[in-house]
Amino acid sequence: MIVSGKEEYAKKLQQAQSVLNMIADDNTTPRNIRRAAKQASDMLLDGSISIAARAANAIALLEDISQDPNMPMYSRTRIWNAISVLEGIRD
Repeated sequence: MIVSGKEEYAKKLQQAQSVLNMIADDNTTPRNIRRAAKQASDMLLDGSISIAARAANAIALLEDISQDPNMPMYSRTRIWNAISVLEGIRD
C-alpha cells in the first residue's frame, strides 16, 4: 500500500498533537508550558494555512518554551519528540 505525502503528514500531525495534548493535560507541568503546548496543538488544527506552515509555527513556539528552566525533564523530552515529528513535514 502506497501512502501519499498528505496522508503521511496528517499522521505526523496527529502524532504530534497527541504528545502535545498529553503535556497540556498533565497537571504536574507548569501552567505556562501546558498553555504553550495547547497553543501549539491548536496551531496544528488551523486549516487556513498549509500543513508545513502549521508545523513550522508550532515548532517555533515549542522551541521557545523548551528553554524554560522550570520545565520537568519528562515534559521537555515530550516536546523534543513533538518537534522531531513536526520537522519531518515539508511542503
